[in-house]
Amino acid sequence: MDDLYTKRWAVIAAAYEKLVILKNEPLQDSNGWFERYKNPALTAAHTPPLWRYDLDPETNPFLMERIGMNGVMNAGAIKWNGKYLLMARVEGVDRKSFFAIAESPNGIDNFRFWDYPVLIPENDDPATNVYDMRLTHHEDGWIYGLFCVERFDDTAEPGDLSKAKAAAGVVRTKDMVNWERLPDVESKSQQRNVVLHPEFVDGKYALYTRPQDGFINAGSGLGIGWALVDDMTKAVITEEKIVDRRFYHTIKELKNGEGPAPIKTPKGWLHLAHGVRACAAGLRYVLYLYMTSLEDPSVLIASPGGYFMAPEGEERVGDVSNVLFSNGWIADDDGTVFIYYASCDTRMHVATSTVDRLVDYCLRTPEDGLFSFASVQTLYAQIDKNLQFLNKSK
Repeated sequence: MDDLYTKRWAVIAAAYEKLVILKNEPLQDSNGWFERYKNPALTAAHTPPLWRYDLDPETNPFLMERIGMNGVMNAGAIKWNGKYLLMARVEGVDRKSFFAIAESPNGIDNFRFWDYPVLIPENDDPATNVYDMRLTHHEDGWIYGLFCVERFDDTAEPGDLSKAKAAAGVVRTKDMVNWERLPDVESKSQQRNVVLHPEFVDGKYALYTRPQDGFINAGSGLGIGWALVDDMTKAVITEEKIVDRRFYHTIKELKNGEGPAPIKTPKGWLHLAHGVRACAAGLRYVLYLYMTSLEDPSVLIASPGGYFMAPEGEERVGDVSNVLFSNGWIADDDGTVFIYYASCDTRMHVATSTVDRLVDYCLRTPEDGLFSFASVQTLYAQIDKNLQFLNKSK
């Protein structure tokens, strides 16, 4: 082993360790809804050097990367054995995604990937790509993972390699290590954002869906759907109702999709979702909240207008610019909520809030009136209320 190799490995190992143990600090500017943090929680550089480098000097004398990593994004999340786990989508430079688990002692920093990525068993119809895992610890005792399965659409015209089709893949585990592959969810429409509700509803498993006419466009799909299925070992969607609808000239005009499984609160189920609209710069993805009824989780009870979180600063730049996406959050016993979100299909971030603050935001933030005139009326009402309060306080 020559001196150059030894020095280079020392630099690589030291830089990796310095990055992984870097303490993360909350940013001071806040609108009161949540706190962002200074540093990304996970990036491609957080992937272990053992994945990227062949460390044998005989076969890699220049100590070059052999398997490059492009980004870490769109992570499912779960609190497990006292640790905060992110089941991240890791994308290699070959454009293939896979799942890998990173563990943190505090949910904010010191995320360290497990030695091996997650091995998802293949089924009879191999997937070209898999991504965006949603984790649900269901009351039946299993931890389920629902994810997007992408395959080439063989109805494409000869030479058209861009046409794809999507389905919802299903796995389950009881230890976060060994995963059982179940059949993909059967549906009449393409499904890319399917999330399992954590409790039985009328004795059935409940799914939040996003019916789409095609791989990219929602088409006649009106928003986030709701479906009941008898058995997750062979989930078949026969009927869907829309829980949270899309509307013209809103943050969810083009598409919207459920993020992670909802959080149960005393006042209703708390949901995090993404909304998509088209603009001159392309598609803009933002995050928003809504709530549904405890008695019937398919019934909308609160829908604050506008976005809850949108890309800011460096979050706006990456492989797919102007995008925030979340499919993982954790609610601790003390009410703290860790919101894990990705920016631009490139990196993972964390923000923190509390259940009480998020519920207050949902129940007391005005809804979108859908017209400019209604927006001004809403502003007038708040201004009038504030002026009356200030006058009484004099």
